[in-house]
Amino acid sequence: MLMDVAPLAVQAGANADHVVTARYNLYGTYQVIVDGEGVTGEPIAEPKKDDPKKVEAKDAKTTEPPKKEERIAQRVRFTARADAQPGVREFRLVTPQGLSTVGQLLVVRDPVVAESGKNDTPEAANVVKLPAAVCGAVEAAEDVDYFKFTVEAGKTLVFHVRSARLEDKIHDLQTHVDPIIALKNSAGVVLAANDNFFFGDPLLSYTFKTAGDYFLEVRDVRYQGNKYWQYCVEINDRPLVATVMPAVVKAGTKATVELVGMNLPVGARGEVEVPADAKPSPRWLVPRMGDASLNPVPVIVAAANVVNESTAAKSTPEAAQDVAVPAIIAGRIDVPSEADRYAFAAKKGELFTFEVCARRAQSNLDSILSVYDEKGKRLVESDDVQIHRWSTSDSFLEGWAAPADGKYVVEVRDLHSRGGAGFTYGLKITRAEPYFLLHADMDKVLLPGQVGGQVFVRCVRKNGFTGEVQLSVEGLPTGVRAECGRILEAGMDGTILFYAEPGTRLSAGEVRIVGTAVHKGVDGKEIKLTATAAPWQEIYQPGGGRGHFPVDRFFVNVCEPLDIVKVKVSPTDVVLKPGESKKLEITIERAPGFDKNITLDLIYKHLASPFGNSLPAGVTIDDKQSKTLLTAKETSGHITITAAKDAKPVEKQLVPAMAQVAINFVMKMSYCGEPLRVTVLPDGPAKPDDTAKPAAKK
Repeated sequence: MLMDVAPLAVQAGANADHVVTARYNLYGTYQVIVDGEGVTGEPIAEPKKDDPKKVEAKDAKTTEPPKKEERIAQRVRFTARADAQPGVREFRLVTPQGLSTVGQLLVVRDPVVAESGKNDTPEAANVVKLPAAVCGAVEAAEDVDYFKFTVEAGKTLVFHVRSARLEDKIHDLQTHVDPIIALKNSAGVVLAANDNFFFGDPLLSYTFKTAGDYFLEVRDVRYQGNKYWQYCVEINDRPLVATVMPAVVKAGTKATVELVGMNLPVGARGEVEVPADAKPSPRWLVPRMGDASLNPVPVIVAAANVVNESTAAKSTPEAAQDVAVPAIIAGRIDVPSEADRYAFAAKKGELFTFEVCARRAQSNLDSILSVYDEKGKRLVESDDVQIHRWSTSDSFLEGWAAPADGKYVVEVRDLHSRGGAGFTYGLKITRAEPYFLLHADMDKVLLPGQVGGQVFVRCVRKNGFTGEVQLSVEGLPTGVRAECGRILEAGMDGTILFYAEPGTRLSAGEVRIVGTAVHKGVDGKEIKLTATAAPWQEIYQPGGGRGHFPVDRFFVNVCEPLDIVKVKVSPTDVVLKPGESKKLEITIERAPGFDKNITLDLIYKHLASPFGNSLPAGVTIDDKQSKTLLTAKETSGHITITAAKDAKPVEKQLVPAMAQVAINFVMKMSYCGEPLRVTVLPDGPAKPDDTAKPAAKK
C-alpha cells in the first residue's frame, strides 16, 4: 500500500532519486509502472542483507523457512523526458509479493527543491532560487514550513499547491491534509494568503511592489500533521490557466479559447487541439498562447458539434436559447445570480438525459440543473450526482419523461448564486437510450502460484435496459487465462476468475474488462450494447469503512506464492432444485509457517455489506450449516448453499470459491479454487441440460 513519494515532483528533462514509502513490504521491487508517455521509473537496488539462517525445530523433523526481509521504503529513479506533459501521473511498484496500490508523481517544468532541515521558523527557512517546485511534508502537528526567496520590484509570481488533491487515491491514508499558504515580508507581515482554490489546494498570485527577501509559509489550516502529507508548490512568473472558455471542444479539432487564470494578459486567448481519438470526457490538454506552451488544463471533449451559449440575455424562460437535441452546449455563468436557460421541443413520453460537466473539468461552478415547462413551472431539479460509487458536485438528470407535447426549458445556475470567468460548464442534452455501466470492485488481481484470483464486476442498468451482461477480458498476458462469468438479468454482479499457468514468469500486465449485452427495443429490434469496466481502488475509510476511488488502469499480476498455496472445491458443478441445499467442501493448503485465520466465502463483503455477489437470485449461503472460519492449522471447511422455493432457473452461473486472509481490518486477500458453477433447475421434474455450455472463456 503506497503511502507517499518524496520528493513529490520530478522535473521534465531530468531524472532524480525519490523514496517511495508503503505499508507492508516493498522488498524485491523489480519494476515501476508509470502511466502516460514520457516518464519512466527504475527501482534502485538496495544492499542485500545476509539471509537469515534456518531455525531447526525442537523435534528436528521440520525446518522453518527463512524469514523474508521486509522493506517499507524503496528508492526509485524517475526520469521525465523534456517533452513529458506536466501534471499528475499514477504509478505502481511491482514486487514478488504483488503489485502495489496507486502512487502519484507530479511532473513539473522547474527545478525541484526539497525541504531540508528543521525549517519551522523564518530564521531557519530553506533558501530557494526561483523559479522552482518546492516539495516538502506537513509531517507533524503544528509543523510550519518556511521558504525564503528574493524577487525584483514589480515581479508577479504564481504559487500553485498540489497536495490535498493527491490524497484521495492513497489506499490507507485516513486523515487528509488541508493546506494553506501565506506570503510574508522580512518583518513578518502577511501580504497575502490562500486556503482553498482547486478544491482543498491553494493558488495565489501576487505582485511584489518592493524588491527584497520574502517568505512562503506552508502549513495545515488546522495545524494538524502527518508524515505522509506531501506537497509541491510551483513558484514561477508564468501565466497559470485554470480553465478555458468555451470549455467544450470537439474531438479532432483545434479551437481558439479564452484563457482564464492568473498572471494572464487582459482578454488572453490561446489555442487547444484535441486529438481525433480523444474520448468524450474531460482531458488534460496544453493550450498555446502564441509560441508559448502553457500549463495543462482539463478540456471537455465532445464527440459531436458544440453549441456555444448565446451572448443574448437568457434570464427568463421566454428568452431561453433554442437548441436541437442532441446537443452539447459550452456555457458559463458570467456574473453572480445568473441562470442560463436553453429551450428544446419534446413529445409526450420522450425520455431525456441532461448532464452538466463543470467541477470535473476544474470549473468553479457548483451546478444546479432544473427543467421547466412553457409556463415557467419547475418540473424537476438535480444538484450533485454519484457516478458509480463516487460523488461529484456536477448535476445529472437521467430518463426524464416529457409529460406532454411542447417546449421545455433546462436551466443551469450556481448553487451559491456565484458567477465569474471561471464558472464554465458543458451541458449535454440527449434522448435517453438504454445502456449500462460497469465497474470493477478492484484495480488489480494477484495470481500467487497455483491459486486463482477474482474480480467482481458490478452493472448499473440505465433507461430501460434489464438484460444480462456477458463479461470478457482483452489483453491477457502470456501464460494467464480467464474464466469469464456473466451478470444475470436478476443480478447486478458478475465475476471473472484468473489463473496463471505453471511456469509463468512474475509479471504485471494491463487488461480491459468488457461487458456485452443485447437489448430488445419497443419495436422488437435488437441493439448490441457494450461497456468497459472502470477500475476502482479500495480505500480504507475513517472508522473502518471500505470505500472506492477511480483509478486509470486494471492489472493482472503474477506473483510468488503467498499465504495459501492451494484451494480445492468439491463439487465444482452444483445443481440445485428449488428449496434444495447442497454442501461445498473446501480444502486449502497453507504456506509453511502460516497459521493465521482464514475465512471461506462465495461473496465479497465487509461489515456484512456485500461488495460482490454473483450467486443466482434466490440462492443464499446457509451460515448455520457452514464452517467458514479456519483457525490456526485448520485446512478444511464447508459452505452450504440453498435455493429458495421460488428461485428462478439458471444454468452454470460462475461463482468464486474464496479463501480470504485479512491484511488489516478492511483489506483482505482472496485465493480462489477452480471455477464453481451453480445451476438452479426449473420448478418441476425437469433435468439439467447436459449440453449446457459453460460461461465464455477468453
